[in-house]
Amino acid sequence: MKKSFYLRFALSVILLMHSVISIFSGDVNDFGQIYLNGLGFNPVGIYIAWIVKLIHLLSVPLIWIDRYIKPIAVCNILIFILGIYYVHWQNGWFVVGGGTNGIEFNVLLIFCFLNLMYPKVSLHFMSKKKS
Repeated sequence: MKKSFYLRFALSVILLMHSVISIFSGDVNDFGQIYLNGLGFNPVGIYIAWIVKLIHLLSVPLIWIDRYIKPIAVCNILIFILGIYYVHWQNGWFVVGGGTNGIEFNVLLIFCFLNLMYPKVSLHFMSKKKS
């Protein structure tokens, strides 16, 4: 865990900001009732929206105590993939500059969670010692 402090810190801040603010502002309800139900998830859109926010919220302490990393990473990766498909894909790659609301941020978050799950993955051809 010592080697991934900054990654855990950044993910925690992002997940907290993404969940807590939308919970207190009421946006989570609008996202579920208006957006998700409008996509055809009616009548469960609000429940899906709350499950997403609660997974984000629950992920933060689990990241810090280094417990259930793979299950929370998989859950968050699935959320980000579905977010790409349902929300961001039609907006292209860029979040800002060259477009808006694109997929680049979700792609980055997916790879951050993959790094938490598999921190020792390396490119073998780059780590070979020369004799």
